[in-house]
Amino acid sequence: MITAGMDTNRNGALDALEVVSTSYVCGGANGTNGANGTNGTNGTNGTNGSNGTNGTNGLNSLLAIVPESAGANCTYGGSKVTAGIDTNINAVLDATEVTSTSYNCNGAPGAGITWVDVTTTSVQAVVNTGYLANNPAQVVVNLPTAPAVGDLVQVSGVGAGGWKISQNAGQSIVIKGLPGMMAGSSWTSRETVHNWQTIASSADGGKLVAAVYAGQIYTSTDRGATWIARESNRNWYAVASSADGNNLVAAAFGGQIYTSSNAGASWTARDSNRSWMAVASSADGTKLVAAVVSGQLYTSTDSGGTWTPRDSTRSWMSVASSADGSRLLAADGYGWLYTSQDSGTTWTAQESIRWWGATASSSDGIKLVAAEIGGQIYTSADSGATWLAHESARDWVSVTSSADGNKLLAADTNGRLYTSNDAGFTWVAHESSRSWASVAMSSDGSSLAAAAMGAQLYTSAIARTTVGVAGSLAGGQFDAITLQYAGSGIFMPVSFVSTTGRFAAE
Repeated sequence: MITAGMDTNRNGALDALEVVSTSYVCGGANGTNGANGTNGTNGTNGTNGSNGTNGTNGLNSLLAIVPESAGANCTYGGSKVTAGIDTNINAVLDATEVTSTSYNCNGAPGAGITWVDVTTTSVQAVVNTGYLANNPAQVVVNLPTAPAVGDLVQVSGVGAGGWKISQNAGQSIVIKGLPGMMAGSSWTSRETVHNWQTIASSADGGKLVAAVYAGQIYTSTDRGATWIARESNRNWYAVASSADGNNLVAAAFGGQIYTSSNAGASWTARDSNRSWMAVASSADGTKLVAAVVSGQLYTSTDSGGTWTPRDSTRSWMSVASSADGSRLLAADGYGWLYTSQDSGTTWTAQESIRWWGATASSSDGIKLVAAEIGGQIYTSADSGATWLAHESARDWVSVTSSADGNKLLAADTNGRLYTSNDAGFTWVAHESSRSWASVAMSSDGSSLAAAAMGAQLYTSAIARTTVGVAGSLAGGQFDAITLQYAGSGIFMPVSFVSTTGRFAAE
């Protein structure tokens, strides 16, 4: 018995409800044996009769499956199944031997993509169509005006000019997770006016910790929307967070270091009263490094339980750590930059004597950034061996980095906030001039936070392009993206290729 049908539930088996055709292939009848001879009569022994001859062998049944082109039997093509008895015993199902025929047909194909080679500088897109941006100048592809949920639009950069996807009224593109996306274009004020001194972020940007000089520590678990006051009034000067935001460390100038293992709900005093200036944490919160101005560096490998003094007495201003806590960067306020490759056991002087004020590190400790007070921002792509100067001379007070080191956020204490999404080579000014004191960033750069003295806390996050005709998404040559319409004016990426390592959004 041969049953056939579509595997509608895609479980790899032909279930009873899926059977659409049934046919049978039957074997030939067995041959009969000859009758035995009769025995002779008693008395003298008679001779036995001879054995009958064997019956002839039965015939084999054969089955043949061949492709079936699209047509009357199968609209979208499929397979043709024929069966019969091999009467001529040649092991081939000949046409004259076929006794049954059935078809296993393909289902209707899904919506396909038709590709259009665009050699002009603009095109109006239609649904379920791909566009090859094939022009030395940028090709602008305007999204479909009336898409249905599930419709696709694809764009690939062929020409040197790349492409730009423009939007219609009410439309936007989800860009969170695309390479190169960075927040900072718009900021929201949070909490109330305080002398905010320092701020830190969890890896996903969801948990924040900020501290007021001569005030309390504040924590947030909703990206800065609401805050809870913690601990006591102290001269808080620096805070740092583990990747999950649960293990926190805070330093009080002229006081002690305090740690929390429950996202700031309770705190434990550590070490001695010192002029603590800066702290940094490994991703798991177990390895810490802290700096004392006119003192030494201190490291801990047990979440702050015990501390070991490191290096010499200097005007330490800032420290930064790799995710595993093995690679460290420290800045002497008027001296050199110092790096360690062994969790602070030994240190090497780097760069030149400058008024160093802030430092940051990528998660692997390879890409570093340091900012000079009244000078420029400096970056290194080789763990501090060589440095490049960027941007203009400003009173840089704080800087932070994404996990990959490509996205940076820096604060001019008497000016504005600045972002870079190309590892510091170019910078864009944001927000208003305030007395900025500290900045923080999620690991992917999609959530930013900043603290200002005598002002409020500020956050910036990016999830999609600006709604309407002002929003857009752009890629370069050999960059490609597939967008699917999700309804309510929102297009979402279902796949992308980025040879340049980043897209650009507005």
